[in-house]
Amino acid sequence: MAATAKTDPESIKSEEAPAAPPCRSNYSSVDVALRGLLFAASVTAVVVMVTAKQTEIVPVPGLPIKVPLEAKFSDSPAFVYFISALSVAGLYGILTALASISIISKPAHATRYLLHFALWDVLMLGIVASATGAAGGVAYIGLKGNSHVGWGKVCNVYDKFCQHVGSSIAVALFASVLLVLLTMLSVFSIYRKIPK
Repeated sequence: MAATAKTDPESIKSEEAPAAPPCRSNYSSVDVALRGLLFAASVTAVVVMVTAKQTEIVPVPGLPIKVPLEAKFSDSPAFVYFISALSVAGLYGILTALASISIISKPAHATRYLLHFALWDVLMLGIVASATGAAGGVAYIGLKGNSHVGWGKVCNVYDKFCQHVGSSIAVALFASVLLVLLTMLSVFSIYRKIPK
């Protein structure tokens, strides 16, 4: 008859694998990185749009002369709004990146900051998306024209100007996507803090 081993609950616990450390995701570093990217994308979009300037010799309708005519971003209120909105988004990106860094060092008020970040991120998303849409609409008219109302396309004449505008709008669209990700990250971080 085989001897049965005495099982002591304490000896079983000591023989089990050590408990895994609690899973601690590093949302703060992702948040700082996304906010830094938001700053970089916003500044890039502003610089590319501000440097969108081109002068071409164009014929005057009804007259047999040609005159130099300049295309620049300040000729369109939608582009001016775009510059203003993306400038504010760039400032917001750097300020909130610095605030996120301070949260990493002092996490006591993290939940309150996360709620503010979520609200302000949604507001900035609305501003950047509306500015990108307005500039995109004007750029599309410049690219394709509108024969129904007699607006001719201008990108066949001002090709470099239109390339700058299109590139700037593409970078601003990337900034909008970053703001969507930031909003989702902030809301998810708040959700994780809710006691279950």
